Amino acid sequence: MANQLANTVALAETAAPALPEKPRIYVACLAAYNNGCLHGCWIDATTPDEIMDAVRTMLAASPIPNAEEWAIHDYDGFEGANLSEYASFKTVCDLADFIEEHGELGGKLLSHFGDDLDEARSAFDEYAGEYLSAAEFAESLHEETGSEVPESLRYYIDWQALARDMVLSGEIMVFQTGFDRTHVFWSQ
Repeated sequence: MANQLANTVALAETAAPALPEKPRIYVACLAAYNNGCLHGCWIDATTPDEIMDAVRTMLAASPIPNAEEWAIHDYDGFEGANLSEYASFKTVCDLADFIEEHGELGGKLLSHFGDDLDEARSAFDEYAGEYLSAAEFAESLHEETGSEVPESLRYYIDWQALARDMVLSGEIMVFQTGFDRTHVFWSQ
């Protein structure tokens, strides 16, 4: 019995928390909420019609008869993007699709552009690529322009400072999604 408990504890300590397969929202019944009762359900952000069907089913099962009002009280898997309590289901699905396509980078772009999905989408028109660092981007940009730097001088160039200046001047935007995962966009 002790070994079984120890194995269960060890498994619980090493198991990663389950991430949602798809961004989802928690929709609450407001009639129940206003009467001191929590009633709602988690719904995958699939299509607006499927979400509305799930909301109708949840409202029909409400402990308060004839419940018809609802609100989004929580959400998961949106990589930091913000949803309002009364966001349209089309907005929810559009954000979910964007996050599914671009992951953490999509969430960072949405945050950068104040949750403006159109701005975040259009930023990908100016995507310069993924690099180990912004300095690597600056060095590769220099190499692409065809300017030769003699090998004896190469180590005197501060690529990190050049990249920082490009960010500060507004030439590029840089987003980091991991230790060696730097995404660079030309500024619009």
